Amino acid sequence: MPELPDVELYVALLRKRLIGQELLALKLFTPFVLRSVTPSAKELEGKEVTEIRRLGKRIVIGFSDEYFLIVHLMIAGRFRWLEGDAKLGGKIAMASLTFANGVLYLTEAGSKKRASLTVVQGEAALAAHDPGGIDVLTCTLAEFERVLRSEGHSVKDALTTPKLFSGIGNAYSDEILHAARLSPLKRVQTMTSDEVERLYASVVRVLKDWSARLQREFGDKFPGAGDVTAFRPEFAVHGKFGEPCPVCGKPIQRIRYADNEANYCAQCQNGGRILADRAMSRLLKGDFPRTFED
Repeated sequence: MPELPDVELYVALLRKRLIGQELLALKLFTPFVLRSVTPSAKELEGKEVTEIRRLGKRIVIGFSDEYFLIVHLMIAGRFRWLEGDAKLGGKIAMASLTFANGVLYLTEAGSKKRASLTVVQGEAALAAHDPGGIDVLTCTLAEFERVLRSEGHSVKDALTTPKLFSGIGNAYSDEILHAARLSPLKRVQTMTSDEVERLYASVVRVLKDWSARLQREFGDKFPGAGDVTAFRPEFAVHGKFGEPCPVCGKPIQRIRYADNEANYCAQCQNGGRILADRAMSRLLKGDFPRTFED
């Protein structure tokens, strides 16, 4: 799922292309992508784009008369921008927004169609779609610690809970925890003040660095469907299971659960102790390796 740096990249590029443009046509290629009834999506046609903003991991396109189109990309949703007579082939297009200077497509690969569009009018209606997490790039250390400790999660789960923190998902939480030298399963209530401060600094640094890196990489070029990804070669641990840690050289480990997984360095983040993977520990029982020597 696109996270804060990826969403900020989209926001920056959409602002350059859409602010001040009139929406000429909105087409739905599947009716299920639209998750609202009133206002009608057709009411957006003829209105001018006034702003683009981020709402957690959602992208909001604001129109005149306080109309808003909320786009939730979910896991496989992506944007494509085509100009001139270019057409999008295949069956991945979910919707299109046509402007005088180009066409913005919402696409989604795969069989599970989760990406969505929602039309609302007024700031109050828009606020109802805000998951409520604090903005990690503008909050203070005290605010960060208060929210972090507000529920009894592991630190990985806390960072990826939308009602606690805005815009952080599976990929960047792995990178943040590696930078902070913290186990993904560490309970937030057991963290020392120094560990919280280290985590806060890592959150800000990793997200700001990656946001700046992506915007430098793409410049004014709109990314293709495969360019917005949770698996980047420059990542330290996410998606790097079995590869050497860039800090200590030990192989990256992972824990799989539900539809997600946590990637971490046992040496850098857990004192050399390998965390129990629920499936593998059940299978191996007493033979599950706890250290690199095992």
